[in-house]
Amino acid sequence: MNDYLDPINSVGMPEKIDSAIAVDLLITVKELIRNYSIAITETASPEVRTTIQNQMEAAIDYQKEVVDLMMRKKWFLPYELEEQKKIDLIAAQNAVDIANLNLFPVDHNRKGLFPTPPN
Repeated sequence: MNDYLDPINSVGMPEKIDSAIAVDLLITVKELIRNYSIAITETASPEVRTTIQNQMEAAIDYQKEVVDLMMRKKWFLPYELEEQKKIDLIAAQNAVDIANLNLFPVDHNRKGLFPTPPN
């Protein structure tokens, strides 16, 4: 990907963004569950412990929903490690490509990239 402003480079981008958001959501909910489990061990009040346990159970249910969505969309394949490795390598290469983009090109002229030239 040499030019991030070229419309051809946006093909498939919504799918890539959706999968990246889902991965971030999964990481966040796993961290939330871990923090709830720590909070339960540090709580003295039975009422607060019950509340935290209920919230943690809801977070676990939510994690299952996120994982199920990711598996349905083929973004996460926990039982097919070779396929998951390919997905992870593609995601890593996309991250490297984005990091290497020239975000401030010398030539800002976009004439010819769109069906109708600007006036």
